[in-house]
Amino acid sequence: MLANAFIDNAKVMAKGQVTIPKDVREVLGVASGDRITFIVEGNSVRIVNSAIYAMQMLQNEMTGEAERAGLTSDDDVMALVRELRDEDDNE
Repeated sequence: MLANAFIDNAKVMAKGQVTIPKDVREVLGVASGDRITFIVEGNSVRIVNSAIYAMQMLQNEMTGEAERAGLTSDDDVMALVRELRDEDDNE
């Protein structure tokens, strides 16, 4: 087992509710009112912080877009930002 891995468990209540153990909530970085995502893969389920998962999905979708748009350096990005700001100022 991995050095940073641990096992915890919880009881499923009558309405299907489960209290996420404190140690697991801390690892996920979630607190009361936060949302979690269940990822089902075969007969296994992963629980992830919804905000972090959404950001990871966005990052995966955007991988390579800068290069496809011709933005190969920080200077290219800064030039694009200046151009877009100038367009906004002129409207």
